[in-house]
Amino acid sequence: MGEPTVTPLEGRGQALPDPVTAAPRPRRLDRLRSPRRPRLWFEILLIAVSYWTYSLVRNAVPEQRAEALRNTDWIWRAEHSLGIAVEESVNHAVNSVTWLIVGMNYYYATLHFVVTLAVLVWLYRSHPGRYAATRLVLFATTAVALVGYYLYPLAPPRLMPRGDFVDTVMVHQTWGSMASGDLKHMSNQYAAMPSMHIGWAVWCGLTVFALARLPWVRILGLLYPTATLVVIVATANHFWLDAVGGVLCLAFGFAVAGVWYGTLPYSLPRRVPPRGQGRPLLPTKA
Repeated sequence: MGEPTVTPLEGRGQALPDPVTAAPRPRRLDRLRSPRRPRLWFEILLIAVSYWTYSLVRNAVPEQRAEALRNTDWIWRAEHSLGIAVEESVNHAVNSVTWLIVGMNYYYATLHFVVTLAVLVWLYRSHPGRYAATRLVLFATTAVALVGYYLYPLAPPRLMPRGDFVDTVMVHQTWGSMASGDLKHMSNQYAAMPSMHIGWAVWCGLTVFALARLPWVRILGLLYPTATLVVIVATANHFWLDAVGGVLCLAFGFAVAGVWYGTLPYSLPRRVPPRGQGRPLLPTKA
């Protein structure tokens, strides 16, 4: 019998996989969408510039008084048809208790900013991996609200010529609303729809409820937007439907963040490695 013939496998060495391969570098878009540790100086600058721009654009919207009052009449009639037009009764009932309405005036003027900034600081310190995504929700919510102010000017209840609402800031001489008293020329009075007092308050409440560990803190998170809803109605600054508009804007903000990050902000990693030390782990709630 003849000797067996062995045919060498040409290029066999090239066919074997390389045991050590370098990890592919993430694309630029993937890097932008990955949670990262925020920079303090950048966040302070971003928030300051963003709020300045928001105020500038909001106040630059033409004050279309006639259209705003027509829209107010329509909102008021719509609420009557729905059986929820109780703002006037709430306004008068709370206004009869001086200490309560004065406290609500100051609540309206201050906590809208104080609580929102406090939640941002808490996120920055305790949940840096979720900070940017949750901040994006807030920014997208506010941005779409500007569109609402332009397309649907609306006067607050206290400016209704046919209504019997009490402007609680004027009556009690408190520095409550930027749209009342001596400060009314510094703010667009016909930008009541949607209510960003509610949009921001619900953002704060959901964030605290989803991420806080202490039960009583989570309960406070839910109570805050509820109290804010009572305040904006009692002070005659908004209708119930303005609050609905604020919630719809917030839903848009969550949708934007969900599309960009591929998940809800609260599902992202709580902490991320310092910049330059690798990419974060897959989203998981800590």
